[in-house]
This record gives sequence, C-alpha cells and structure tokens, in this order.
Amino acid sequence: MTIQSATTPSLALTALMLVGLLTVSCGPAPTEPPTATATVEPTTEVSQVVLVMGSWRPGDVEGMNRILDRFHDDHPSITIRFEPTTPPEYNAVLKAQLESGSAPDLFYARSYATSRMLFEQGYIAPLDDLPGLAQSFPSDMLSPWATIDGVPYAVPFIATSHGVYYNEEIFQTLGLETPTTWEELLTTAHAIEDEGITPFANTSGDPWTVAELVFMNLAPSFIGGREGRMAYLNGERCFDDAAMTDAFEAVGELAPFLPDNHELLTYADSRELFAQGQAAMFLSSSLDIAFFEASEVGFPWSVFAIPAPEGREAHVTFHPDAGLALNAASSHPEEARTFLSWMTTQACAAALANELPGFFPMQRETPPIENEHARAFLSLNQGRGTDARLAWEKLREGTPDGYVLMQEGAVDVIQGQATAVEAAQALQEGLSEWYGPAQTCGE
Repeated sequence: MTIQSATTPSLALTALMLVGLLTVSCGPAPTEPPTATATVEPTTEVSQVVLVMGSWRPGDVEGMNRILDRFHDDHPSITIRFEPTTPPEYNAVLKAQLESGSAPDLFYARSYATSRMLFEQGYIAPLDDLPGLAQSFPSDMLSPWATIDGVPYAVPFIATSHGVYYNEEIFQTLGLETPTTWEELLTTAHAIEDEGITPFANTSGDPWTVAELVFMNLAPSFIGGREGRMAYLNGERCFDDAAMTDAFEAVGELAPFLPDNHELLTYADSRELFAQGQAAMFLSSSLDIAFFEASEVGFPWSVFAIPAPEGREAHVTFHPDAGLALNAASSHPEEARTFLSWMTTQACAAALANELPGFFPMQRETPPIENEHARAFLSLNQGRGTDARLAWEKLREGTPDGYVLMQEGAVDVIQGQATAVEAAQALQEGLSEWYGPAQTCGE
C-alpha cells in the first residue's frame, strides 16, 4: 500500500508562489496602456499697441471709427482709439494734457499759428522724414502745418469748403436762377423777400458765425483771393484799403435780408430755419452737410459759390482745417508714424471723403466722392481760385488777434453799430499795434 504525504500540496503551492515572485521581481517592468496625445501647435500672440487720438469733433465718432477700421484691417497689432473733446474746450484741454504728460499719442492740430506754437514749444514731433508725406500733398496743403523753414509737423487731414446753401424748391417756384455776381445775389434776395420768405438764415447771436460763415466766406471774392490776401500779409496793401472796406460793406448789405431779431438768434437757430424751409439761403460751410442730411430736410437743396462783384474773379474759401500731429512724448512713436504714413495714402483719402461727407482730403489726387452734396460743394472749386480763411495765417500770432478784430468789425457792421469804413480802420489800427507789415504798409 502506498502512503501519500500530507504535506505534498503545501509544498506545491509554495513553489508556485516563489515562481510568481521571481517573475514579478526579475521580469520587465509593467507599463501603462498607451493613451492618445493631441499635438499642441505653437501659438503666436499679436502684441497690441493702443494709441489714443484727440480731436475737437465729438460728432464724428461713428464715421471716424469706420475710417480707423480700414487701418486696423491692415495693421491688426495697432489700435487707434478716437477720444474727442468738445470744440470750445479743445485748445485748453490739449494744452493742459501736454503740460501734464497725459496728452493723446495723436491729436488734431489746427492750421497755422495755433499748432505751430505747440511745435515750437516741443510738444509736437517733426515729420520731415515721414514716408509718403511730401509725395502725397502739394506744398500749399503742407504749409499750414509746417515751420517757416518748411519742416512739416502734421499730416494734412481735413479741409472744409464754404458757399451758400439754397432751397431748390423755393428757387424753382419763384423762377430764380443761382446768381453769378454779388449784385445778382442781392437782387435774388429782394425777390425772395417780396414773397414773404426770409432770404438768408444767417444770424449774429453767435459772433463766430458772422466772422467765419459770412465775412470770411465772401472776403476772397472781394480782396482778390490768395494773391490779395498775401498782399496784405506782405505789407503791399493796408487792411483798410478799398477792397477790404468793400468786403465789410458786403456784410452790411446782407443785413436787411436776415431773420428778424437775428442778433438774438444762434447758429443752431440758423440751421433750423433753413432745414424747416423758413429761409431760402444759408451762408455756411460743408460741415453742415451731415446736419441737414440727418435732419431729413423735406425739400431738395444744394449749394452755390459766393459770387464776386461784377468785374472781379470769384474765389472759394477752401480751408485747411485740421492736420494730425504726433505727440513728441508718445510711448509708441513708431506705431504712431505707421498710422500717420497710412494717412497719406489714397485709401485713407477715400475713407475720409466718403465716411465723413463735408470733410475733404487734401492729397494731390482727389478720390471719387459718393455723397451728392459733398460733390456739389467740391465742384465749386472748379474755375475759381481757392484760399484759406482770411485771418488764419500770421494774423492770429499777436494781440489784438486779427480774427477777433475781423469778428468784431463784421458783427458791428451787420448789427448796424459801425460802418464798413470804421470796421476796416479798426482792423488796420489793431493789427498795426504788433504786425510789422501793417505798420509799414502806407510807406
């Protein structure tokens, strides 16, 4: 009989366990099941530079943002933020910002003396090496933002034109043609008045409107345009000569055709009188295009040029209004220069002309203009000389300011408080207190 040991199963189990331990300790290390991994593409972050642009045109925010978007499309790393100030406060606010170091990187610069003083004080950077500037603009458009030696310090941006808005429906009903001489304009006004309609919407409660929209609107056709203006500036003519007296006299000739109590009415009243069809004509600038279009005026309207006195050549006040300057203390001058260089292009000119109707680019080549009223205003330049507002160049650099003298004289004449001769004499006497050519013009 065979006897089996009771320990045999235990020994077998122990052997199996030893084999398992040896397998774990001496075999290859266990691995985790493979997992799928996503390929991570390297990301390129665009470094954003934000530039602030200052302006005196708060009403242009939407249009300016559309213009700036054209630039942003091609320059995604640069953002221009348009932050305007109300016009009456602009000069003082900008000067305070420049003095405190908080001014915008870019800002609107008024033409001639106002911006030139800021440049001379070191607040504005020179732009004599800016790509595209000299090639894109004629010298007469660069000079309002350049030193006496010709160093440019702003890119010419917006010009405004001047003329006479007129109600085409009234003219057609009365069988009137647009006048071609000053004498015809007065005859036309008489005919309108005879029908019980106010001929001109202009008022004198806001003195600046008499200076800019009336006197400086008509003056070029009375003094001989730019050539005549330069004769005054050079001392070849005195400011109380026959031509200047005639310009003040023309202001007085309009007075009987203005609204009743015009001295109590404002610029806003003038625009409403024309927009509501209560006045047939309105001496003003192309800036009012946007207002009348937004007002949805209920009659067809257009513009004609201020006619010259018979025998004289007609001229249009086409004023270089604003350039764009670079803050000399900007933290991002290269990016700002990139934008300023873009402003010299036809792409910018076209955007300006069509996004802000009534503002005109000053490049050598004028882009196509879509707005019919803006086209009508610009067409007034054809066959006529053009010039800046009479007081802007040189005559605002001393005290008493030539602008103030012209404004006071024109207001006094239109309100019947002075004669044209007296207004011209006051202009000559005031300027001769500090302006050299006015002191020697009679010699």
